[in-house]
Amino acid sequence: MKTLQKTLLALAAGSLVSMGAQAAVSYGNGYTGQPYVGVKVGQFDLDYAGTDKPTAYGIYGGYNFDPNFGIEAEYVGSDDADYSSFGQNGDVDAKSYGAYGTYRYAFPNTGLYAKGKLGVAKTEVEGKNTLTQNFSDSDTSLAGGVGLGYSVNPNFSVEAEYDKLGSDVDLMTVGAQLKF
Repeated sequence: MKTLQKTLLALAAGSLVSMGAQAAVSYGNGYTGQPYVGVKVGQFDLDYAGTDKPTAYGIYGGYNFDPNFGIEAEYVGSDDADYSSFGQNGDVDAKSYGAYGTYRYAFPNTGLYAKGKLGVAKTEVEGKNTLTQNFSDSDTSLAGGVGLGYSVNPNFSVEAEYDKLGSDVDLMTVGAQLKF
């Protein structure tokens, strides 16, 4: 990942943490809205012939309006993965930006919850082959995901998630989030 991208990710995460610490809102029904930030790691599954699965890493933040409904935004990038197709070799990487509405269902007395999300994601795939030709593909489309999480305590949870980011890209991740 380029230095500028790393710096922007660090600044975004820091901003989300500082804003989230001040953003709790009481709705008068006994529930206080809950902001959160998290990190995730996993693999992109690209529907391109001969492409390895690049390692994915990302940050996300969101806000739960009540115990079930919320919003979430995320950025996920990847390292370079090898590909070999039609006698060509090269490297490919992917990144995705998304905004989602979320729904959580908490299984009673377990700490486990199921999560669904639906929204819009922009996914970019870029590469370079042995003929020094660059290629790129960008797609903005409907995206969604399902996951399973475990609340370790009221302020920390871990999640495993599968996302469908358009027609050519899937994403499988595990992550952790800090709630405020």
